Amino acid sequence: MLDIAREIVRTSLVWDNHACMPLRPEDHSFLPQLEDVRASGVNVISLNVGFGPQGPDEHLAMLDSFSTWVSSHSDDYLLIQSIADVETAQKSKRLGVMFDVEGMVPLDNGRIDLVEAFRTRGVGWMLVAYNRNNDAGGGCAEEEDIGLTVYGRKVIAEMNRVGMIVCCSHTGHRTAMEVMEASCDPVIFSHSNAKAIWDHYRNIPDELIKACAATGGVVGVNGLSSFLGNRDASPGRVAEHIDHMVQLVGPAHVGIGLDYVFDRKELEEYLATMKETFPNDASLQEPMDFAHPSQMAEIAAHLLERGYSDSDVRLILGGNWLRVAAAVWR
Repeated sequence: MLDIAREIVRTSLVWDNHACMPLRPEDHSFLPQLEDVRASGVNVISLNVGFGPQGPDEHLAMLDSFSTWVSSHSDDYLLIQSIADVETAQKSKRLGVMFDVEGMVPLDNGRIDLVEAFRTRGVGWMLVAYNRNNDAGGGCAEEEDIGLTVYGRKVIAEMNRVGMIVCCSHTGHRTAMEVMEASCDPVIFSHSNAKAIWDHYRNIPDELIKACAATGGVVGVNGLSSFLGNRDASPGRVAEHIDHMVQLVGPAHVGIGLDYVFDRKELEEYLATMKETFPNDASLQEPMDFAHPSQMAEIAAHLLERGYSDSDVRLILGGNWLRVAAAVWR
């Protein structure tokens, strides 16, 4: 089955919609690890350029840093800014690199102008809140989810205008539902797992999975053991969360956003020093394991063993993300 899965990966668009490189401008020491991702057959990967309380200057510095590296390694990598770029990356066997922003804090104090600036520099999606409430809406780790604010509605309208995908991972459940009602375009959860499989505040209930699908959106399953459950980050466990969602909404609304962290030490430092961003949660303190983007074929093999068709596996590997991007990106 693994050989069949490898052939599907080789001939499919494979898109990992979230990964975390170190957020240290001009430190490119970890970026060569993307070669393992490219060599495994992944065609597109989205790199985080900022999260939580980080401000606009920090986000822009990371955009400059990552873009410079990608441009200087153009034989193997391509900056993704359009659907045509995705097709070019796949045909030329380069790894397409796009960017994402985790939360609307850099837009606080009325910086809606940054939405278009981010989009033109390769940011494909932005989520509303990273665990905590902000000016736009509520985070999933708050006792009280404040809902989508008037300002948040203005930001979403601007995202719809410029063609940036709205993401509700890390966002409070009330806020996420209101976002999906407010957006004119499909909404995604780039890296969120099924609460019905593992009851964690970062995971989403079935009602949100169904609401996301109703917008035409996609839920991307992540590969963190803390959110997959049972300290298990195996491809089989990832496939279990995928299968739960597929049974709810069908294969056209599920994808993969593994949220692989390339620098574990940096993550440990964030967890230790950013107590306001990361709640005191035992699942984040225990040793975490991560499914790696190079394990896409193994994930696909588990889906085939569950009876998934070739075409359904191809949708989950990347076809669904392509459809949403084609509907939203201008």
